[in-house]
Amino acid sequence: MTQKTVGVIGLGAMGAGIAKTLRDRGFAVSVCDVRPGAAEAFAAGGGTACAHPAAVAERSDVVISVVVNAAQTEAVLFGEHGAAAAMKAGSVFVMCSTVDPNWSIALEGRLEALGLHYIDAPISGGAAKAASGQMTVMSSARPAAYEAAGAVLDGMAGKVYRLGEQAGAGSKVKIINQLLAGVHIAVAAEAMALGLREGVDAAALYEVITHSAGNSWMFENRMAHVIAGDYTPLSAVDIFVKDLGLVLDTARASKFPLPLAATAHQMFMQASTAGFAREDDSAVIKIFPGITLPGAPEGGAA
Repeated sequence: MTQKTVGVIGLGAMGAGIAKTLRDRGFAVSVCDVRPGAAEAFAAGGGTACAHPAAVAERSDVVISVVVNAAQTEAVLFGEHGAAAAMKAGSVFVMCSTVDPNWSIALEGRLEALGLHYIDAPISGGAAKAASGQMTVMSSARPAAYEAAGAVLDGMAGKVYRLGEQAGAGSKVKIINQLLAGVHIAVAAEAMALGLREGVDAAALYEVITHSAGNSWMFENRMAHVIAGDYTPLSAVDIFVKDLGLVLDTARASKFPLPLAATAHQMFMQASTAGFAREDDSAVIKIFPGITLPGAPEGGAA
């Protein structure tokens, strides 16, 4: 069977890792990114840099979009030099963003009308797992789409969950994942802030919690950023403003109460409007007044 040619559009923290993993696993990879030089930097290690999504689509059997939201995905597909018009009949568009599930369901129909396959495939795991091929894909798609692109999905991730035979289920599961992720980050920040206010040594608190029942993956990962006073964005505050907003919109449509998600959303909103929108999402701790870490860079703690 001929190896699939793959395109990756969006070389942020996750997209760059996906492209690298696929290249390392023998796929011919074409890439593009809105940031000048990003595609060329990737292609210096192998692969092809393209100027826009249409150029990626022309070269690819499977096009993977790893952009921030539905609006950016629309631009990738249908904007100037968009991928949809350039994709070959029977090729596959893999959508990895966190979006409204109903939007994803509608997109499947739009692409099918153009003779294209679609995989609803949100991702999770962070930049390191994307780069090592160990991230998780929460997918749903028609059987024909899986047949055409299943090897690519397996090539870019450690876990590929096939959750349904049409779009929507993948995005719904990702929405639930983001509910948990956002709440865990917010409560981790709240716990660390309380410890600091009470005069507990931050490093000692971190050591104890990460070896106790109160630990979570988000506490262990994000509170390390707080202790280091490093808010370089790996996933920004505004990502959770968006994602928890999608969680609440999804629940609101069926009048389903989400009190913890709503509170966490307000915390991220507060951090965003206070000027921390583009900082790492662990900067949500900065909404708590007077929380500082001894020896942290000025402005680097709360």
